[in-house]
Amino acid sequence: MKNKTRLYYDEEGDFLEIFIGEPSECYAEEIEPGVFIRFDKKTGEAKSIGILDFRKRTHLKDIEFNLPINFDFSKLKEKVKV
Repeated sequence: MKNKTRLYYDEEGDFLEIFIGEPSECYAEEIEPGVFIRFDKKTGEAKSIGILDFRKRTHLKDIEFNLPINFDFSKLKEKVKV
């Protein structure tokens, strides 16, 4: 997948980072206090956005997101012995 998207959330530090594409050597720019965009050093392409104090800024209790595919976990029980 060319533009793979990954999420990283550090609950203790309340830091969310969303990565796009493959990892590369980057530099970061703070676009507003506590919000950073990382850019690929060679191409200048935006590779991730990081947000400090994410829960405080969003007032979220849980972090939820929608995936572009549906999962059916009901059949997993048949294959996995608990």
